[in-house]
Amino acid sequence: MKYAYFPGCSIDASAKEYAMAANAINKLLDVELIEIPDWNCCGSIDAVHAYNPLLSVTLSTRNLALAENMKMDVVTLCSACFFTLSRASNMLRENADIKSKVERAINDAGLKYAGEVKVRHYMDVLANDVGYEKIRQKVTVPLKGLKVAPYYGCLIVRPPGIQKFDDPEHPTSMDKVIQALGAEAVLYPDKTSCCGASLVITDEEVMMEMTKHPLLSAKNAKADCIVTPCPMCHFNLDAKQKDIEDRFDVEIGISVLYITQLIGLAFGLSPKELGLHRNIVSPDKILEKLQVESKHGQNVVGKH
Repeated sequence: MKYAYFPGCSIDASAKEYAMAANAINKLLDVELIEIPDWNCCGSIDAVHAYNPLLSVTLSTRNLALAENMKMDVVTLCSACFFTLSRASNMLRENADIKSKVERAINDAGLKYAGEVKVRHYMDVLANDVGYEKIRQKVTVPLKGLKVAPYYGCLIVRPPGIQKFDDPEHPTSMDKVIQALGAEAVLYPDKTSCCGASLVITDEEVMMEMTKHPLLSAKNAKADCIVTPCPMCHFNLDAKQKDIEDRFDVEIGISVLYITQLIGLAFGLSPKELGLHRNIVSPDKILEKLQVESKHGQNVVGKH
């Protein structure tokens, strides 16, 4: 299974561990992500679209045109990139004026776009191309007894017109992956609530208030960890968790993993291969609970 891979900016910066884990499990799942040559930022920051929507759509369309030359579906790990690329694709189909202006811009850069590219999130590939049964078959370290809170956030499932692989209000794709790994998918009320996303840049106070709710909700549901398929969600839940504890005088202390990292643990990959040493909130309690071992049979708990 081969796909045109759009990394996006965060995967090359703050979310490198997400890609590390994806690359590791892809080898076991027969998934090949072929990076789009000379890709550019998709313009995912909402301020770009609000200030200059034509620029935002053109940035995304250039990437889609490059991918179209590869004759493959576009796949991205980032929920914000998934939303932005999908929004651009929809706008080109629905707005003839924008389509005409964007075509002139990319034509000047020597590119053409026929609108034949399908934009997909990596979770869609896991759920519908790889499938839950194949994921289950690759498990060598069942995550039995581990209670996992799946956090979808906003942009992987909403708005309904953007994505069609999962229910926008009651998504289950990540829950089913968690169950295939042998873990328990914890039910809690905030799995699709917004974390505040890029408000961390413009109004951190509001972001912390919003992110506090899924963190405490997952903890109150007795989850051992939270998993997410979104770099921005992960940053707010993980990297800003200590700031949230200090600001609201609460104790949270819950590990936040990328879904690829959780899958990798169940596949018997080492914490180092999965980039768990890059996570801010320590995953040691999870590793101890699972009694994780490396492929060579050496206990790696506390050595990642």
